[in-house]
Amino acid sequence: MPDPLMLLPGAPSPRDPGRTVTLGVLGGGQLGRMFVHAAQALGYRTVVLDPDATSPAGLVAHRHLCAPYDDEAALAVLAGECDAVTTEFENVPAAVLRRLAAVVPVAPGADAVTVCQHRALEKAHFERSGVPCVPWARLEREADLSRVPASLFPALLKTATLGYDGKGQVSVPGPEALADAWAALGRVPCVLEQRVSLRSELSVVLARDRAGRCVHLPVQHNVHRDGILAVTQVPAPAVAAGLADKALRLATAVAASLDYVGVLCVEFFELDDGRVLANEMAPRPHNSGHHSLDACDRSQFDLQVRALAGLPLTVPRLHSPAVMLNLLGDLWFASPGAAPSTPDWASVLALPGVHLHLYGKTKPRRGRKMGHLTVTAATSAQARTVAAEAAGLLGMPPLWGGPAPVPAPSAAGPDDDAADPGLIQAMSGDGATPTAASLGPADERASARPLEP
Repeated sequence: MPDPLMLLPGAPSPRDPGRTVTLGVLGGGQLGRMFVHAAQALGYRTVVLDPDATSPAGLVAHRHLCAPYDDEAALAVLAGECDAVTTEFENVPAAVLRRLAAVVPVAPGADAVTVCQHRALEKAHFERSGVPCVPWARLEREADLSRVPASLFPALLKTATLGYDGKGQVSVPGPEALADAWAALGRVPCVLEQRVSLRSELSVVLARDRAGRCVHLPVQHNVHRDGILAVTQVPAPAVAAGLADKALRLATAVAASLDYVGVLCVEFFELDDGRVLANEMAPRPHNSGHHSLDACDRSQFDLQVRALAGLPLTVPRLHSPAVMLNLLGDLWFASPGAAPSTPDWASVLALPGVHLHLYGKTKPRRGRKMGHLTVTAATSAQARTVAAEAAGLLGMPPLWGGPAPVPAPSAAGPDDDAADPGLIQAMSGDGATPTAASLGPADERASARPLEP
């Protein structure tokens, strides 16, 4: 049954027939930029609200409202010019979303975003939804320090709000270090998460419409360095179809329990003992889903536009195995203290199957996400080979190392590493894949991490 709020591309606005249907987005970063591109490709007019005059999304939108997110005048313009509004990051004030929703359709809704903004609310929601997560404890006042069980250590202390890409967290080896760790974070509300022994890190990006219909990208395998996503592979190597199906079921359950509308990412840990635990979720497209721009017939941003506008959600088809590499600002600096210089894109673009995406950020900084590179190929092994060559040309650390793990049993045949020509359900691996050695010391990787923008 068609969505009664369906907004057809290129059609006159139902609110103002004198203009084209317009979609708005709160936030002007790279996710907003790619949403704007997807919306414009379908013929929608776009408006971005972001306080940065040079924000990546603001530079490409039809209109950029350069103002704080809670600016009353700017919000009035956004609500007046748009037929539906979304957000590109989870830290936009939930009160702003509620205010807009009283005038114009907003997806995702304020209640869902509120849960994602606070790690304690998020973990409590996982548990209510029957989704297992890493053992944890809430830390909000001095008295909470003595209530934390010794069995929770070693652990990671994380601020309950804000913080991503390794920010807002402190390692806590034992109970005796907890008070100092909390003080180092300013004694703000925190969650303490037990470190767990990881086999791999996975993510599920799905889209859900107002009728509850849900589609998803393939399960993604992620490698992080210093708390920042470095590499994503699809299909996820050495992941059994049953485990991938479980991650998909859990992510779908989370979306349903939130009555979610839009694109949602849920990150999972696969433990050495075979369990799958939820880490965190993001009420928006996710860094690990960027491969879909080049490896799928529907990107995560296409799905975001469709869910917001009430268009049909069709199942994305992975047409090419892919490896996605994050491009940080470090690549612009040949040595410490050196002036920034443009990386050798020409050599990288000479490689087969390479797709370069730069985000329009004017100033490179170390650790700043400047873009990403996706390599597509006929097989996963070929994609990994080219990705490793591209990384070498750019001076990036080696992508993989050590012996390959034995792929998990799969019902697939000899073409395991080729894209599934139909619905993407079973993810299987082939050849050399990232190992514990390439992920870094167990002390660094056996932990819960913050989400990626």
